[in-house]
Amino acid sequence: MLPSRTLEKSLQQINPDLRDIVLELRNIIVRVAPGVSEIGTARGYNYFYKDRGGPVSAGVCQIGLQRDHVRLAFIHGAFLPDPKNLLQGESLYKRYVRLELYDTVPWEDLKDLILHSSRFDPRTLDFH
Repeated sequence: MLPSRTLEKSLQQINPDLRDIVLELRNIIVRVAPGVSEIGTARGYNYFYKDRGGPVSAGVCQIGLQRDHVRLAFIHGAFLPDPKNLLQGESLYKRYVRLELYDTVPWEDLKDLILHSSRFDPRTLDFH
């Protein structure tokens, strides 16, 4: 995971409510996907399993920092079970959930999406 100082510096310029969403998402990701690697990008953070590949082939999720919201994105989102229809997006496989206010975030549903994504194998299109 990224050092706290690096994370804090990159989050200084965003709305405090969005910052709280990012920090809570990171906590959930670490709990449900132990051993996940984190890298910072120009617009957020990628989470993946290094031993399985890179951010695309072994991607768990991405936290995208937008001006007015946070996007929790899944590179293979089209394959994830989504009983609450939270996932949106027009690309072939990638899907995301738009998060604007901490108090309205469906935390348990996001936890389930992250868990399923952490178990998804894009080579077999199956969950392990």
